Amino acid sequence: MLAMRLSPAPRQVRGEAPQVLGEVLEDGVNLALWQRRLPVQIEDFATLLLAQKQPLAESLTVALEHADAPVQLPTLAAGYTDLHGYAAFVSDVEWLVQAFACLLDARRIGVRLRILDQAMCPRFHVDHVPLRLITTYAGIGSQWLREGVMPRARLGDARAEPEDAGLIEQLAAGEVALAKGEKWLGNEGAGLIHRSPQPQGGERRLLLTLDWLA
Repeated sequence: MLAMRLSPAPRQVRGEAPQVLGEVLEDGVNLALWQRRLPVQIEDFATLLLAQKQPLAESLTVALEHADAPVQLPTLAAGYTDLHGYAAFVSDVEWLVQAFACLLDARRIGVRLRILDQAMCPRFHVDHVPLRLITTYAGIGSQWLREGVMPRARLGDARAEPEDAGLIEQLAAGEVALAKGEKWLGNEGAGLIHRSPQPQGGERRLLLTLDWLA
C-alpha cells in the first residue's frame, strides 16, 4: 500500500522587517507577523483618538486600477484631522493598503477601522476569507494559537480553549499580522486560530483590518 502523505502542520513566521510579510505566500504558512514599533507620531495620534471617548466604525473599499497604483484615503477618520499625528497615521494606513495590494496583486481592498471596548469575536475561531491584515494601533492586541494548542473540531467551544495564558500568543500594539483564512487556496482546514481579546475595565483599542476582495 502507498503511504499517505500528510500535510505539515501550519506554521507561523515572524520578523522585525516588513519583508517577512511576503512569507505568508508560502505553502504551510498561515501567519506572517511583522514585529514593528510604531513611530511616536502615530502612537500619539492613536492615544489621543482613544482619549476622545467617541465611537468610531468606518468601512470603505479601495479600488485600484493596478496593484501598485497610489492609495489615498482622504476620508479616513476625517473627523480627527486636528489631532497631532493624524497625517502620519493616515499615511501609515495608506502604505499598508498599498503593500497589501502589491503582495496579492489585488484590485479591491476592504478597509475597516474601529474603536472597540469589548471583544468583537471572543471565542477562538478561523476566518472564512483568503487573507486578512490585522493591526492594533493602540490598546490590547489580537490573540492567536499555535497549531495543536486547541482541537480545530472544537473551535467556538469555550470549554476547549486553553486556560494556560502561556499557550496564548498576543500581538503587541503596532505589530502587523497577515493571517490566512479558510478560503486561501490550499489552506482549507488550516486557517489561523485567533480571537479578539477582552479589554479590561474601560480600556479601548484601535483596530485596523484589511481584506482581499478581488
